[in-house]
Amino acid sequence: MLILVKTGESMVRMKLRIVIGMIVLLLTAPALANPGGPEWKNGGDVITNTGCTCHGDGAPSTEVVVSISGVPRSYETGSVYSFTISLQHANNDGGGFAIWDFNNSGELSPGEGSKYIEDSPGAVSHSAPGNNWVINWTAPETDVGSVSFNLVGNAVNGNGAFDSGDKWNILSFSISAPDSTYLDDDENLNLRTISVGDYDSLFVAEEDPAVLEAERQEKIADDFFTNGNLFYWTTLSIIIVGAVVQGQFYERKFGGGPPHLDMSLAVPQGVRRGILSFAMILLFAWTIDSSQSWGIILLVGMLTLWAIFGVYRTIVQARAPKQYTDLV
Repeated sequence: MLILVKTGESMVRMKLRIVIGMIVLLLTAPALANPGGPEWKNGGDVITNTGCTCHGDGAPSTEVVVSISGVPRSYETGSVYSFTISLQHANNDGGGFAIWDFNNSGELSPGEGSKYIEDSPGAVSHSAPGNNWVINWTAPETDVGSVSFNLVGNAVNGNGAFDSGDKWNILSFSISAPDSTYLDDDENLNLRTISVGDYDSLFVAEEDPAVLEAERQEKIADDFFTNGNLFYWTTLSIIIVGAVVQGQFYERKFGGGPPHLDMSLAVPQGVRRGILSFAMILLFAWTIDSSQSWGIILLVGMLTLWAIFGVYRTIVQARAPKQYTDLV
C-alpha cells in the first residue's frame, strides 16, 4: 500500500514537471525564434498580410516609419534591383522585417542579415535584429503586369518581450509593368524611397519649459537688437541726406550759389567721380542681387549716393558763373 502511494505521488510530480516545462517552452519559444526571423504563418494568414500582431498591442503604428529605397517605377524583365529596407523610430533603433511579392512574380534574394522565411514561397525576412538591410529582387523574365509587394517592419525596444514598446507597420507598394512609365537613371533609382508612417513622430520630445522660455527671450532680444539697429541707421541716413539737400538749398538761396570750378579742373575731376559712381552702382547692385545683410546694403547705398552727389557737385560748379573778388 505504501509503495502504491509513493508511486502515485511520483506520477503527480512528473506530470506537474511536464506541464510546467510545456508552459515555459510555449512562453519562451517565440522569444527565441523571432529574433532570427518570423514564422511564415501568423494566425492562419501569412505574416506579410497580418503583420507582427504579437508586438505593439497587436495593432500597426504610425510611430515607426517603414521605408524601402531602390524601387523602380516599372521593371525591366529579368533585371536585378537592389532594395534597402529601413526602420525609423524616435526610441527604437532596430528590429526586423518581412517582405514578399504576391504570387511570387519575381525572385527575392536575401543579403547580409536576412534570410528566406522557412515554409514560405520565397519571402525574405531578417536573420537577426538590425536595420538597413539590403536585399535583391529579380524581375520576372516576361511581362506579368504590375507586381505588388507587402513589407512588414517592426521596430523593437530591445527588452526581449512582446509589449506595447514595440512598434510595427505594413507598407504596400507595387512596381508597374515594363514600358508603362518612364525609368529612373541609376542615381535617381537609388534615391527613390517609398515609406509608410508619420515622420513627425520621429522628432517628438518633451522640452524643458525653462529652455523654451530662454529661447523665447533670446529671440525677443535678438529681434529688438536687429530692428533697433535697422531703425537707427536708416533714420541717420535719412537725416544725412536731408542735411545735404538742405545745404544745397541754402547755398543757392542765401550763399550766392556754388563756387565756380574751372573746366581744366572740372573735366578730370568729373571723369574720376563718374568712374567711381559707376563702380559704386555696380557694387550696390551686387549687394542687392546676392542678398547681403541690410547693414552692408545701406552702407554701400549711402556711399553710392555720395559718389553720385560728387558728380552732380562737379557739374554744378563747372556751370557756375565766375566770381571775381575785388582785392583792393
